Amino acid sequence: MRIAYTRQYSRCTAAGETMGIRIGMRTASAWSGFIRPETILEQVRNTAPFLVLPHVTHRDRPADCGAGPDGFLRILAASAWLDESAPPDCQHEDYFALCLAAHHATVATYVPTDVDSKIRGLLWRQIRDRDSIRRLFDLTIRAHSWDLATVSRRVSWVTGFGPVSGHDGEWLSVAAGALGRLLTVGDAEYAERASAAIDAELRREAAAFLHLAAQPGREIETMRLVMSITHNLGDLDQGLSFWDPHASNAAWRSRFSRLAHENTRPYGGAFQLIARLYKDNLASEGHRHYPLRSVRPLRRSAELLLPLGPCLDEWGALVATHPLLSADDRMEVLDALIRGCRKIPGQMGYYRAIAGFRQADVAAFERAASLLPNSSRKDLREPAMQRFTSLPARSFESPLVKKVTAIRASAACLRLD
Repeated sequence: MRIAYTRQYSRCTAAGETMGIRIGMRTASAWSGFIRPETILEQVRNTAPFLVLPHVTHRDRPADCGAGPDGFLRILAASAWLDESAPPDCQHEDYFALCLAAHHATVATYVPTDVDSKIRGLLWRQIRDRDSIRRLFDLTIRAHSWDLATVSRRVSWVTGFGPVSGHDGEWLSVAAGALGRLLTVGDAEYAERASAAIDAELRREAAAFLHLAAQPGREIETMRLVMSITHNLGDLDQGLSFWDPHASNAAWRSRFSRLAHENTRPYGGAFQLIARLYKDNLASEGHRHYPLRSVRPLRRSAELLLPLGPCLDEWGALVATHPLLSADDRMEVLDALIRGCRKIPGQMGYYRAIAGFRQADVAAFERAASLLPNSSRKDLREPAMQRFTSLPARSFESPLVKKVTAIRASAACLRLD
């Protein structure tokens, strides 16, 4: 029998329906031990209510809906019908598709769904049929072309190389999970395809960095790219961590693992240069933004998603002026930023967001500040807070610009192998 759901949508535009799903299940699921499908969909709705789902029917399997830029949205829509009576591999394929789509939809939001370990390794291990593994690898390849515009503001657009973002790292980790499983089952043909896809993505990101770093005036963009790429390498290592230690995969490990650390030979050492820039200048900014997770007003629009730090002045200005935010909402954001400054040593992005907020609309800032709890109002008057938030953006960015300028000659000498 099919799992029975009730679905309730609120109409948004002629283009489709908002992610306003309310799901109730009447029968036990087939994915014991994992997050239930209706819970995943509710988590997506909670953190990204602005998503608009296309129309699908109960005949559309989630695993078959991933083609095209909106494939993740169609998978989410189709996941309201998941068939318990299907063979186990089909159930796992559909559940994998749901997790992959949910992760794409939420990983750059304030409250990402907690499914990354499943698509990096746990679900790959459960599938034994070679054709099923191949179908999931093909779905993973399609996922790399899914749209980013509606789900992330942490994207660097590099002419000639396309968008580079943290989503690429998430994709690398899933592709690594696929490669590990293909090596374990002895599928040499598809393992070669998977390794080639991973290699191509790493080469693209390294080349995008070298291209951007060579251009005067684009130093801050280069630093944003550095942050994404370094995190992507960490995600790749996470995917590799699920590999079978007994499988014949040493050659691939030596090629793809620890690229931000001691593995200096692949890709001409470009990733070591990137990692050093990150470690020396951006490591304190690479936290998970827990202080902002409870601020529900920030989830109302994709426009309010947090971009890459630490230069968050423009985002702070957006908070000051966005029409969906009230004075109370702005106070809530400001309070979270102030508490984040207190709790996360070394980070500067939240200070820059506060600076951008104040500069964009002094009246809105003063109104929000007047509504703050006493502890945050006191912190706002602290000398360090005053010093960091009054610093002009150009003065704050100048040291970062100089760091990229200093490595420009070294970057120009690198050649990707």
